[in-house]
Amino acid sequence: MPRIDLGESIPPHTAHALSVSLPTWKANIGYEEGEEWVVGRMVTGYPRFFIHRSIQAFAADILAKSGTSKTKAFLFPSRRAAARCTSFVESQAPPEIAASLVTVNLVLDPTRPTPEVLATYCPEISAVLCDQASFPFVKQYWQHSGEGISSRRAEFCHGLFKDGLLHLEDSIASSTGVTSPKPCRGPKRYQRLSSVDATKPVPSAQPAQNGASADTQESESFRFLEERFGRNLDVSFVQPAKSAIKRRIAGALRSNKELSHTPPPEGEMESNLRGIVNLREDDIYLFPCGMNAIYNAHRALLGARGSNLKSIDFGFPYVDTLKILEKFGPGVVFYGHASEADYEHLERRLEGGERFLAVFCEFPSNPLLACPDMKRLRQLADKYDFAVVVDETIGTFANINVLPFADIVVSSLSKIFSGDANVMGGSAIFNPNGRYYSALKAWVETEYEDTYWPEDIMFMERNSRDFVSRIDRINANAEAIVDVLRASPLVKRVFYPRYNESRANYEACQLPSGGYGGLISFVFYKKEQAVAFYDAIDTAKGPSLGTNFTLTSPYVVLAHYQELDWAEQYGVERDLIRISVGLEETEHLVNVFKEALRVAEGVETQQ
Repeated sequence: MPRIDLGESIPPHTAHALSVSLPTWKANIGYEEGEEWVVGRMVTGYPRFFIHRSIQAFAADILAKSGTSKTKAFLFPSRRAAARCTSFVESQAPPEIAASLVTVNLVLDPTRPTPEVLATYCPEISAVLCDQASFPFVKQYWQHSGEGISSRRAEFCHGLFKDGLLHLEDSIASSTGVTSPKPCRGPKRYQRLSSVDATKPVPSAQPAQNGASADTQESESFRFLEERFGRNLDVSFVQPAKSAIKRRIAGALRSNKELSHTPPPEGEMESNLRGIVNLREDDIYLFPCGMNAIYNAHRALLGARGSNLKSIDFGFPYVDTLKILEKFGPGVVFYGHASEADYEHLERRLEGGERFLAVFCEFPSNPLLACPDMKRLRQLADKYDFAVVVDETIGTFANINVLPFADIVVSSLSKIFSGDANVMGGSAIFNPNGRYYSALKAWVETEYEDTYWPEDIMFMERNSRDFVSRIDRINANAEAIVDVLRASPLVKRVFYPRYNESRANYEACQLPSGGYGGLISFVFYKKEQAVAFYDAIDTAKGPSLGTNFTLTSPYVVLAHYQELDWAEQYGVERDLIRISVGLEETEHLVNVFKEALRVAEGVETQQ
């Protein structure tokens, strides 16, 4: 991949890219400090931290028509999501700040005929409008929960809004007397669409010709909409795409074939990499992003088991997982080392009568790549009645199988499952043999909302067809890079499942054909070496992981800049560098890393 300028998207020239180029250590610090020379050049960013420009534009137009003095609008895919946002602010902010929020709903105009393809998309939007005082609280919810709309949904719905098909609900009611929106429904027929690659914003409707009657204009507009949206996405394949994604997650569908309306063979799910014969497609749930899967797993357990039980976060986690457990519900007990002393302390608490909702853990963890003892946690959970939730994003379900030890397994599909870094997604699997399975399924009946946008689903399905073959190559490349780093006298420590103290825990869940994954973290003896290496390394440099190309990040600076001392007490050093290994030629990657190490060595010899 060619060098990417500061602030440009990663991948380059990609409308819905998930990362942004921060090519120097100084640029990462500047981003965290909010310095204009960095943030002013950013065309995009990681979607839960940077509001995509298409979402910003849509929000600005909603604000302009809302008739309020609010300064920001956060867009959500449903009324219930917006209501959860306002409830969160009420729980976190002073009453006067929470009371200042305004929610507006955008719905299809019920007085106009709705093209079938629009009904399939269900393009309603709920916007939470806020002022400067309430902004930080709404932004927290938007970031932690992952419930904000995707950039593709924003483009599509913004086009409808500008065309006059999507209206502020109150304005419809005041002008027509209609007070309830037309419900979304399944399609009776579909347009045959040419491509899922269209990512351009929906254009404005064509103006009516002079002298055309209202009926003629409406008919032409209707036909235009059917044809235009028909070119963007073949919605008739959305359900088969969901099915294909779920079967890949189960390890039951590993082919590269095109989608078909023909149902999958009977019994295909019985043979899967998860080793659970009674696993079904409807035990696997899809979400707009990985953090939304974690957020909803927590919600589901609170609903199924009671809202008065704290959770346990075992092992140093990804930043927003801990925030969810801290801020939503009764709180969390944090065991950041996942050490033998932590196991023993937890057992003493349980023996003393304390009870918990669930243990949340990562396998392996981000960024230290450590693995908890899943057998031991499972035994404690069975004995003391709590659930186990495992995030397998980094291990990936092509390398490991943790479902037999878990009640819920979550994953970010945005990462290596997709690989192309141009679409978000998440998943959660309910173990059908788990103690809380029936209660969780009952929660789903009333609380689960499928808000995964159809265009995003189609991109995810296409990207993930070669998931397994990509994992094999990435595993091999990672091993080669680890060897280079471990051989360098400049490197103090390399974190990788094969060489960590918790290797036996990883291998207890490793599939026979699985490797050790594509994520590596390491630290130099001196900060100056880390800075020189990062500035010199000839890879893409920015947030995220699991991309088909190698991506380098000073992870702790980006994820924990405001809490570096706190992170360091758990062994997460502030100058740690994280490598997400890609599909490049192995020899080329090895040379790239050797050259960056030579630059870092030059810094040492100058001192």
